[in-house]
Amino acid sequence: MNIWQLQVIDGPFPWAVYALAAVLVVILVVRRWRRRALRWALVGAVIGGLIATAVWVYANVSLVFGDPLPLAALAWAGAALAASGFALGGLVGARVWRRIVSILAVPVFLFTAMLGINDWYDLNPTLGSIFGISGLNELDLPDGASTAAAPAPDAQIYQTWQAPAGMPAKGTRGTQKIPATASGFDARDAGIYLPPAALGADAPALPLVIMMMGQPGNPDPTAIGDVLDEFAAQHDGLAPIVIVADQLGQDGADPAGNDPACADSQGFGNARTYITTDVVAWAKQNLHIIDDPRYWVIAGYSNGGGCAITYGAAFPEKWKNILDVSGEEFPGSERVDQTLATVYGGDQSAFEASKPVTIMQKAPAGAYRGMTAVFTAGSDDPGFSAASVKLADQAKAVGMTVTQYEVPGAGHTGPALAGGLEEGFSVLYPVLGLSAG
Repeated sequence: MNIWQLQVIDGPFPWAVYALAAVLVVILVVRRWRRRALRWALVGAVIGGLIATAVWVYANVSLVFGDPLPLAALAWAGAALAASGFALGGLVGARVWRRIVSILAVPVFLFTAMLGINDWYDLNPTLGSIFGISGLNELDLPDGASTAAAPAPDAQIYQTWQAPAGMPAKGTRGTQKIPATASGFDARDAGIYLPPAALGADAPALPLVIMMMGQPGNPDPTAIGDVLDEFAAQHDGLAPIVIVADQLGQDGADPAGNDPACADSQGFGNARTYITTDVVAWAKQNLHIIDDPRYWVIAGYSNGGGCAITYGAAFPEKWKNILDVSGEEFPGSERVDQTLATVYGGDQSAFEASKPVTIMQKAPAGAYRGMTAVFTAGSDDPGFSAASVKLADQAKAVGMTVTQYEVPGAGHTGPALAGGLEEGFSVLYPVLGLSAG
């Protein structure tokens, strides 16, 4: 078993950890307390709770992590640090075995809090994804990969495709190293999703999605793969081939890590050239895809969504479809001063020119003819919902066919990602020739 693929949101593992933490709390609390030892334990608990509160307040005032931390993060961290402080304070006057249990309990409490906070966000489904480790194996790509011309308008893929006997029920996922030939960007391995229809001997050329995840985040194909497996099950195994590319670089899983802001810069490398040139060239050379921008989608979530609309607006000749899930209004919007200084060297005009609304406004007439764009955000995510509406209105104004959708009851978390992808592909499946309109 690959431990990094252990499910940490669904399944028995997180509940086993929660139960272990609860048992340890009972063991630490139930003992014959002497006044001095109890005093130290209670002081330790208070100090732990205060540290958690201070960090939470600082994070929300400074926005060091981009977005404010939710109350759930304070609750989990406060409980874990208070329990840890109680355990360490209780070392005073304890028997040897209790000291051992107390010391071992601390990492269990901290790990429990990490699982609880991760469950609230509902974004990292596996143990590896929490620590920025893929846990997926390098994917063996099918032989004979090549691009193909688009089908005729009256012979879309779903009309000519027949699922062969023995076709897998679900797609396959893995990783591939995409060389940064033109950009030199220090990217992590990309996640790859191949749908069931791509796995047979006579697989058809399929549409392509280039997806980017949030910051912090990993180029993990789990979320989009889960959604497309459901679509494939309803459409004879048909779904796009997906590359989940890394637009962040090697520190992309670090909550306080630097954000390249979807741009080429001396500080963070050529993220823009990597996605728009290196990833595109690799896809054409290694995947059995339709070589036509009408069948290509640039997609992203959160930070990646900001990149998706930016690249889609800047390069309409590369892809005619955009899927922006809970995306930023513009790359670097959460750290404007830092982005201006570190990415654009203080050049305000260059920063303004990089924003997708500006790009669309300055594009020549007709540049976006035939383009489809989907913008989604959680209904309980006001900042990103406002960005979604603003970008959708501008995209509509320049001639794109636009859908703007709010995922009911979702914040800036996993349900917004899943719901946004589901809505997006409901719109895009007929556009990509994978289903009837």
